Amino acid sequence: MKAGMFRRCSLYLKLVFLLLVAMICALLAFTGMDHIGELMIVRKCYESSEYDKKKDAQYVKKLQAYITENQVSTDNLDKVREWVRHNSIVTIRIYYDDILIYDSEYSDEELREENISADFYDWNDYYDLQFVNGTGKVSIYGAYDIQIENYVLMGSLICGFVVFIFVVLLGVRRKISYIVKLKDEIEILEGGKLEYRLTVKGNDELGELAEGLDAMRRSFKDHVEQEAEIVQENQHVITEMSHDLRTPITSIMLYTEILKKGAYEDNAQLQDYLDRIDGKSRRLKQLIDNLFEYSLVTGKKEVSLEEPESSSVVFYDIVSETCSYLGQRGFELEFQGDWTERKIRFSSDYITRILDNIISNIIKYADPEKPIQICMDQTDKELTLAVANKVRMPDEKTESTGIGLQSIRNMMKQMNGRCSVEQDKENFSIVLIFPFV
Repeated sequence: MKAGMFRRCSLYLKLVFLLLVAMICALLAFTGMDHIGELMIVRKCYESSEYDKKKDAQYVKKLQAYITENQVSTDNLDKVREWVRHNSIVTIRIYYDDILIYDSEYSDEELREENISADFYDWNDYYDLQFVNGTGKVSIYGAYDIQIENYVLMGSLICGFVVFIFVVLLGVRRKISYIVKLKDEIEILEGGKLEYRLTVKGNDELGELAEGLDAMRRSFKDHVEQEAEIVQENQHVITEMSHDLRTPITSIMLYTEILKKGAYEDNAQLQDYLDRIDGKSRRLKQLIDNLFEYSLVTGKKEVSLEEPESSSVVFYDIVSETCSYLGQRGFELEFQGDWTERKIRFSSDYITRILDNIISNIIKYADPEKPIQICMDQTDKELTLAVANKVRMPDEKTESTGIGLQSIRNMMKQMNGRCSVEQDKENFSIVLIFPFV
């Protein structure tokens, strides 16, 4: 049971394992990219001053373009404040006439109250800014390392996500290919090629699904073949029965026409014709009864089987009655075999009708001078009931349509059993085979 549970969950376990592997690979990729980014930041921002100067010059150029475009003067620096808000990575100080008129870290009121004079340092860089009313100077400080760190973090996250997706897709690629293959093979089955075998791979749920679909294919294929066999069999029976029915009907019509015309010599010949009409009528009734029984068996797709019973319960009484009835009809019987307690599934109605059919065949076709042999035997898997007899001489033989045997075969099939018939000019035997439960 544990193995079955593991097998049912194996696909989920594989998926969880794949996700864990993908997460580990993504974490390693993120860590590696972040470490490389840190090394780049140290090399660019902390070990090289040229990078900061280059970025300062770029932002000063942007600021100058903004001031020129918006006609900013030193008396109104609201536009400069707006530019700083949009470029929060930098802080700037603007000097005009050697007075600090703007500092992004202080408010205008504080600067006016302080009235700070310009104090230029040699270690700091100052750039000229052209305002509408004159030229000022600006010093700029940028947190460029933080910006690069953000870029590195974003790049590392993207790299980790890409690695995660790649590993997951690589892991499920085979399963997706297998699913696509199953879809293509199912389309082949939909086209009517039921002999095409589905590919069954793996011991997970997909493999079980493919195995179930293939079993369904085989079952449907067998069902289609059985339906075709039944149709062909019914056509054959109808053809045979049409011929068999035509023969007595033609004879009845012929003798009736003779009687209508009075074309007989005496009362003895009249009685002979009447006897022949009666015989043909009885023959016709028998054929119709056989045909009705055949149609009743073949038309019933499923039979309700009774609870399993031992062979003694199923056959003892009915076999005893069969032997007694045949004995009264002048037949000698020989019974061999032992009753078994192993159980079989059966239908009492079908068992009765099968043995009635066998009795009818024995009375019509068996040689009463020879004993009827009934034998019950068993194997590891099956119970067999065999009935054998000698056939009458050809001049005493009665016409046979074979529909009774076909009805027996159909009834045995309904009970999950089978029927075997062997016949030649001198001997006839029928074997009923029931599988043990």
